[in-house]
Amino acid sequence: MLVRDRLLALVVAVVWGLNFPATALALEHFPPFLLAALRFTLLAIPTLLFVPRPKIPFGRLLLVGFGLGVLQFAFLYLSMASGMPSGLASLVLQASAPFTVVLAGVFLRERLTGRQVAGVTIAVCALAAIAVHRSQTAALLPVVLALCGAMGWAIGNVATRRAGAANPLHLTLWWSVVPPIPMAVLSLTVEGPARIGHALGTAFTPTALPADLGLLYIVLVATLVGYGIWSRLLATYPSSTVAPFSMLVPVVGVLASWAAFGEVPDLVEVLAGAVVVGGVLWASRPPRAAVPVALPVLSPGAVDARR
Repeated sequence: MLVRDRLLALVVAVVWGLNFPATALALEHFPPFLLAALRFTLLAIPTLLFVPRPKIPFGRLLLVGFGLGVLQFAFLYLSMASGMPSGLASLVLQASAPFTVVLAGVFLRERLTGRQVAGVTIAVCALAAIAVHRSQTAALLPVVLALCGAMGWAIGNVATRRAGAANPLHLTLWWSVVPPIPMAVLSLTVEGPARIGHALGTAFTPTALPADLGLLYIVLVATLVGYGIWSRLLATYPSSTVAPFSMLVPVVGVLASWAAFGEVPDLVEVLAGAVVVGGVLWASRPPRAAVPVALPVLSPGAVDARR
């Protein structure tokens, strides 16, 4: 992976890490399924009007949108609304990286190098250490819901790689057309018209301003910038090369949640986060090119003498 693209992957990690406290702010006013429906509706309307559809099979577009949009965010938002702290949510969701590597190996026949296996294993062990250390801060159900969201993200990653869209930004915008209707149906069924009406009716009051700003960050930065870059990287490199960078997200997420909500990380989390960073960066390094061995050039007379 080129240095420039590794830096872009780090930008995505920062953008998505900050997305978790922004989501927590938005969920203080909007119920989870309504928040997801609003997020993708705000993207879908201008997309349908102004952005040409990627020249990929419609079924693949549906699969990308179903994985990245419906499964990931339905489960993630429900998890956070059920009591999952934003910092811990950013951690658990990164199970998508090993899920992606496994799914890519099964469905895309991508081969892993020893460096990638070792780097991902190191990062997963460090994430597991953080999860065990912080497990007392969340009940089992929110953790399971977040893991289901991670599987949805992995499905979307592999589908994005399989789609092979020529313009990753167009793909990012067009898969956002898939979630609004399923999310709206879920919101009406689970959350009910009364709760939806109250959230929308008070959306422009001063008390809802932090939630509105959180929603705008989710739409404009986390989705347009984050997924635009991510889709480009997945279209350029194997999933097993790109996916490990998502493990850097919880490092940013934990620090951002510390700054926003006072979720103070301790020494174990700091050290394990450093290991995550090191494991991901090591896994993403290209293999060293073999150094050719210079052979002595013998003169014809020398060759004859050796015979």
